[in-house]
Amino acid sequence: MSGENPAVRAALALAGTGLVLALAILVVGDGAYLWIKAGHVIAVISWMAGMLYLPRLFIYHCEAKSGSELSETLKVMERRLLRIIINPAMGFSWALGLWLAWRGGFHMAGWFHAKLALVILLSGFHGYLSASVRRFAEDANTVPVRRWRLLNEAPAVLMIGIVILVIVKPF
Repeated sequence: MSGENPAVRAALALAGTGLVLALAILVVGDGAYLWIKAGHVIAVISWMAGMLYLPRLFIYHCEAKSGSELSETLKVMERRLLRIIINPAMGFSWALGLWLAWRGGFHMAGWFHAKLALVILLSGFHGYLSASVRRFAEDANTVPVRRWRLLNEAPAVLMIGIVILVIVKPF
């Protein structure tokens, strides 16, 4: 039961955040836009923090002996990072981001389509990392450490493109 406490706390925090954002939309109306935008930025930062850290854990995991104390600790860290931070943050990023795009009328802009394509790629990479957490948990990873070092940079490259598109709006 004590292993579930962080997950329960995270779920309650997420539910509370979602409730506050929903109430902001209902009570504040159009004034909720900036609150939703702030929630979106917070969710994106949380998602990216996890997406940048998880491949680094995989690098350490590749270097740990299977069945060792370090390997078992990394399995717990990877699972918790994915379930408690990365997955909920991605969900909030998508939900709030789509609401902002609709409400702001960005869904028809070219820069938004390019940003959406990069976010879809980032979400696909998220799925790949999720499957990798399962493989590491089963001691079945076949990806060499050198490839994880390269893959570690993928979220940062996608993030740079996304941020440039959102801030500069080049087309």
